[in-house]
Amino acid sequence: MTQHDDSNDGHEGHDHGNGAEDHAGHNHAVEVTAGNERRMRFVFLMTFGYAIVQAIGGLLSGSLALVADAGHMVSDAAALLLALIAYRVARRAATPEVSYGFHRVRVLAALANGASLLILVAWITYEAIRRFQDPVEVLAGPMLVVAAIGLLVNIAGFLILRAGQQNDANLRGAMLHVLGDLLGSVGAIGAAIGIMLTGWTVLDPILSVLVAVLVVRSAWSLVAESIFVLMQAAPHGMNTKAVMDDLASLPGVGEVGHLHVWTLTDNRAVATVHVTPTPGIDTLALPRQVAARLADKHNIIHATVEVNAPGAIPSEP
Repeated sequence: MTQHDDSNDGHEGHDHGNGAEDHAGHNHAVEVTAGNERRMRFVFLMTFGYAIVQAIGGLLSGSLALVADAGHMVSDAAALLLALIAYRVARRAATPEVSYGFHRVRVLAALANGASLLILVAWITYEAIRRFQDPVEVLAGPMLVVAAIGLLVNIAGFLILRAGQQNDANLRGAMLHVLGDLLGSVGAIGAAIGIMLTGWTVLDPILSVLVAVLVVRSAWSLVAESIFVLMQAAPHGMNTKAVMDDLASLPGVGEVGHLHVWTLTDNRAVATVHVTPTPGIDTLALPRQVAARLADKHNIIHATVEVNAPGAIPSEP
């Protein structure tokens, strides 16, 4: 007899004929925190508004560096807008076709944010090399004023996002964009002061490369983490063999096999596993016991547990 035992939902079991299976809770929803969305919206407005101010300042002063950094800010505003759209999509209820819901849209948005950061780093590096070969005149005074305003805006945006829930990869991706802007503002201030004191316009591309190096590590980490989730890999730090050994130590469990654990989104994990009972054990109670152990000890919020006859766990494909 197969039974779907929804211990968290209160749904009734359904008999289908062979084996025993337990779904510990069918609510896959990962709450999209309203506070995170509000923070993202506010920082988007700040970033986009300052990008317009910076572009106007660059055009009036004739500073190519400021115009280029305004483009940087516009790209970050676009990334923040993408993240906001992802929050809206993620809020949609699950459907029969998309039974786990739309929360992985947030992972896709985080991947896009990380990839756009890497593209931005490549552009900064290219632009820096070009300026080494053909130095561009920089008006240090206007550059310093606009960069200082940008630093204040970016510090405010970073602190606003940092106050949100950091287990949200989408929020962290946006925060990395703002951090990149913040570091860019620091570099622009340093370059402006250096140019004012020495007249060396080459300081501008040098500091741009330093900022790019700082950004690339965080960007690559975000991309790698998003790909890791999309590949349905086990959560970071989880030893699946140790989990199987732990399940095998439960009273009434004879064998454990076919454990598959993957990350649904952010820090939420789901799993499927096959177990066999020891003699005299109620096979209908065993799935609930195994699912509870996975939830309580291993933070696996949803487990599908199939009970097989002793010696009948199928071999791995």
